[in-house]
Amino acid sequence: MKYKILLFVLAAIVLAACSTTSMTPTPTLDAVQQTGQAVYNLRCAQCHALAPDTVVIGPSLAGVATRAGSRVEGYDAEAYLERSILVPGDYVVDGFTNTMPTNFGKELTSEELTGVVAYLMTLK
Repeated sequence: MKYKILLFVLAAIVLAACSTTSMTPTPTLDAVQQTGQAVYNLRCAQCHALAPDTVVIGPSLAGVATRAGSRVEGYDAEAYLERSILVPGDYVVDGFTNTMPTNFGKELTSEELTGVVAYLMTLK
């Protein structure tokens, strides 16, 4: 009987510890960010991973929102990301070659471009 009580108490402690663990909830994407996520999945995911330190063809985009603002002096994160999409040869990440398509300015609508930048800004 004592073992059953002990096991019950231990199980309660474990469950209580699990329920108080502070985990950052996955943010809910707004409509613009959802559009951007769809564009990313269709146009970007085949070359850019979202997992840290994972290289497919281009650099991982994990944490890109945090890094983008300090990549080029005078550009905030959004401006850097937009420029990198529209004129990818301007700011090639060290260790990578310029293999990104250069036609996104013609192929993406302004809503899609705004959306993908907004989505990338969620990747902190």
